[in-house]
Amino acid sequence: MPLQGIYQTPVIEEGNELEGLRALDQQTIRAVHDRYFPELYRYARYRLGDPEAAEDVAAETFARLLEAIHAGRGPRSSLRGWLMGTAANLVNDHFRQHYVQPTQGMPETLEDHGPGPAEYAEHHEQQQRVQEAIRELTVEQQHVIALRFGAGYSLEQTAALMGKKVNAVKALQFRALAALRRVLEEQEP
Repeated sequence: MPLQGIYQTPVIEEGNELEGLRALDQQTIRAVHDRYFPELYRYARYRLGDPEAAEDVAAETFARLLEAIHAGRGPRSSLRGWLMGTAANLVNDHFRQHYVQPTQGMPETLEDHGPGPAEYAEHHEQQQRVQEAIRELTVEQQHVIALRFGAGYSLEQTAALMGKKVNAVKALQFRALAALRRVLEEQEP
């Protein structure tokens, strides 16, 4: 059994996870959190480009899971699908809320070792251009790029989460990357 933080968390099968969650079993809740939080965070981080907002989305996803379970709702067959769908909706809500007043912050401190302010600014600007370009894509294209490259899912996993066939995901990914390339080329001076 892998050690997670100070807790030893057992690996629980997805069907058993759902049963344990419905019973509000603390060990199952901890195991589900330890198992899915990292991938939810990576997905949100990739989509949002903001580590704090990504952490908020991942945490809110679990809060909503527990609320839904407590209310007798929640996932019926696929816990991962329910969690990823909820995270995707929270990311979309974040964009809707911040569309009118976009915010951009600088970190409070820059580390002395590593890239200097010029390199940091250039990298940050490049990340911002990519994030802006991704927002120009359709929601479905954003979703496939975030799942494949942000969360690191395979084609098969992405297809299952999106409810599509593998070939459809390949085609969607190809179109999304081509559209992203076009948008980035249009942004160049």
